[in-house]
Amino acid sequence: MKTRELSYAALIAAVYAALTVGLAPISFGLIQCRVAEALCVLPFLTGAAVPGLFAGCLLANLLAGAPAPDVLFGSLATLVSALLTYGIRKLGCSKLLAPLPPVLVNAAVVGALLVYVYDVGVGYAAAFLYVFVGQAAACYGLGLPLLALLEK
Repeated sequence: MKTRELSYAALIAAVYAALTVGLAPISFGLIQCRVAEALCVLPFLTGAAVPGLFAGCLLANLLAGAPAPDVLFGSLATLVSALLTYGIRKLGCSKLLAPLPPVLVNAAVVGALLVYVYDVGVGYAAAFLYVFVGQAAACYGLGLPLLALLEK
């Protein structure tokens, strides 16, 4: 990884962690909208975003005191979704698909974590739906405009 790419990755990690921890009341829990997830569209523009998002999520979860399964699997969900978003770009797909992997992967994984690790008192389908809505708001509502702005 070149110095410029490493710098981008570090900046993305820092911004992701700062947004998540700074907005902790809405970043965690059954009903959440992790604003930092808007950054999950960035692998559509640069591969440097993949390790940056993973490191930022890992750092945010550690700083927030999340349980080990959330730190591990939540961060891996971000890594997988970032790799899929990067793959969408490589396949030449529309940028409108860029937010889809983080929405679906996080709804599935974080939904399971909320039910089985945090025991939030709802079933998996409800937890999936809550996370799906929050992710869609962050990734489509904030991420797509961010992507359009950065492309210019």
